[in-house]
Amino acid sequence: MADPYNSGTPSPPALRFDDSMVTTAFELPGYRVARNLGVVRSITVRSRSIVGNFLGGIQTIFGGNITIYTELCEQAREETYRDMVKHARTLGANAIIGMRYDATDVMTGLTEVLCYGTAVVVEPSR
Repeated sequence: MADPYNSGTPSPPALRFDDSMVTTAFELPGYRVARNLGVVRSITVRSRSIVGNFLGGIQTIFGGNITIYTELCEQAREETYRDMVKHARTLGANAIIGMRYDATDVMTGLTEVLCYGTAVVVEPSR
């Protein structure tokens, strides 16, 4: 099934925006919101493999950062973030404000990562 939010080409007014145009704040210094395009989001569901669980279990014995899980979480966040940005671009946004992450265990070994924010068109402040 095709994902309607992450396919196609950006609308003509869309500008390529980099990570500096995505913020957890509700405003971007030096810019004003010209149009609010609504909520954009992306969801990724990741599972840990049997090998990953085994290696993670061994790392927990020694304590500290459980790198195998840290890497899995970071990959899921990055993938979800990039898909949210694609969603915003398809709407013609050049920025995202109020960006947030959320993560939930769907079931044992299965984690959902949600990334969402408000897609906007911003213009330099006068």
